[in-house]
Amino acid sequence: MSRVVDSRAGWIAAAAICVASACAAPRAVPTIFDTQARIERYISGGEYDAAFRTVVARADAYMVQRAPHVTRPAIVLDIDETSLSNWPAYRVNGWARITAGPCDLEHGPCGLRAWQAMGTSRALPATLELAKRAEAMKVALFFITGRPPELREATERNLRQEGYQPQGVILLPASVTFKSAVDFKAPERRKLTELGYTILLTMGDQDSDLLGGYAERTFKLPNPVYFLP
Repeated sequence: MSRVVDSRAGWIAAAAICVASACAAPRAVPTIFDTQARIERYISGGEYDAAFRTVVARADAYMVQRAPHVTRPAIVLDIDETSLSNWPAYRVNGWARITAGPCDLEHGPCGLRAWQAMGTSRALPATLELAKRAEAMKVALFFITGRPPELREATERNLRQEGYQPQGVILLPASVTFKSAVDFKAPERRKLTELGYTILLTMGDQDSDLLGGYAERTFKLPNPVYFLP
């Protein structure tokens, strides 16, 4: 017996799937102007600070709870958008990431490396409080950053001026490139554990700051501006 196929059935099924999955016309891609405005509102309106403080508070609570129970406790922090803020440079660039070139903070553009070389970045208050609590609890503080080695003096000076007292600041090695920050940062954390430190936590604004192990806990901070592999 032949089978009669109702062509309407396919249309009805497709319609049902469309309704169930909230099928609609594709959403318009936001303009650069709209995206810049959204970032500015998120950062200037206080939402960014609130989200940032929430993550740091969780890291702080974990450190306080764990530090008394381990040998040679330590924490590892990223620097940019974790411990020091580069938002003045990004803001003058319309929230674009421009790495090379001079920095004109009045008219723009501002090259990120030139900005960092000035050594005038401000500490992110919640992270500085975490670092000071670590110091009071005799928890070693280390920074591992993707900044190039030629910025060592400016970076260490900037950190000290803003109130940080690290046991070590680890920058990218000279003449070595990495596909991902994970390939650099995870082995550096391993070296610290081989020295006998127990890394309670590592905190950063990029997933690549945190992946690869050698820390009990990881804490991911918000960053609405850029992504680094």
